[in-house]
Amino acid sequence: MLWGGAGIRLEAGGIEMLYKRINLELIVVADEADAVVAELNAALDRMEEMHTLFGGGIETVAFEHSGTRKRSALAHTMAAGETVAAALRAARESVTVALRAVI
Repeated sequence: MLWGGAGIRLEAGGIEMLYKRINLELIVVADEADAVVAELNAALDRMEEMHTLFGGGIETVAFEHSGTRKRSALAHTMAAGETVAAALRAARESVTVALRAVI
């Protein structure tokens, strides 16, 4: 058994193609689902220009969630950025006060 490039296995009886399935699950607010699906389809179209993609599709399923809405990764990142910005402002003010005391 020999290995060729790009996931092709060469065997005595022929060529066997190797594939990997990529599963992705996203949960979005129902009002945004159509826009997200449109952007995902556009991204897949761009990827097809550079990569060999087979099959697949985008399936949407509506469901209700009775709990509180959790913050997204973006919301966590933005909150962390605000915390860092506040810390930097406080540090800058402390340095400014210290410099004025020295001068």
